[in-house]
Amino acid sequence: MKKIIIAPSILSANFATLEYDVKMIENSEAEWVHIDIMDGHFVPNITIGPLVVKSLRNVTKLLFDVHLMIANPEKYWLEFYKAGADLITFHTEVLTDKKKLIDDIKSSGAKVGVSLKPKTSISDIEYLIPYVDLVLVMTVEPGFGGQSFINDMVYKIKDLRKIIDENNHSCFIEVDGGINSQTASICINAGADVLVSGSYIFSAESPRLALKSLLI
Repeated sequence: MKKIIIAPSILSANFATLEYDVKMIENSEAEWVHIDIMDGHFVPNITIGPLVVKSLRNVTKLLFDVHLMIANPEKYWLEFYKAGADLITFHTEVLTDKKKLIDDIKSSGAKVGVSLKPKTSISDIEYLIPYVDLVLVMTVEPGFGGQSFINDMVYKIKDLRKIIDENNHSCFIEVDGGINSQTASICINAGADVLVSGSYIFSAESPRLALKSLLI
């Protein structure tokens, strides 16, 4: 059985005690930290900037999986890389030269991913798959944590898995949105490699046990 990576999303953590929550992640079975960056334009919410990422970088060596839900990633990705991002994912729906952005991010030494909203077709990103390290399938509409999993997205995960395997592409499939112990197994069976979970973990009485349940 392939190894599944858990990337807890600190969007649902307690922002007053982020260091504590990141340390909890570090002492669990998780290997990545998922950091959602929102600008109030691409999505109707605002979260954190590079300074917070830099502060967290000083307290952990976990891989920083930075998801840019912003309108102009080409203007800001470098600041997040300098702050400590290891993997930078941007949305295919943005109006920019996506292949150039991929090349620019990879030239820095960071890994790069491309994400698509629930209503965006895989065909919109298929030409980019050979060049990225990760494809992020959103199983909720991006912008806020705590939403319910959109079941129709399972077919998108399966189709993406087929494309990657048939063409021998070497990139992860990451799934984000409504991930709990039930939907985690559905996504894994559909072909996911990385699971992002926020509210399910951080609203639990025992976040560490909740995180562990995603791998059972």
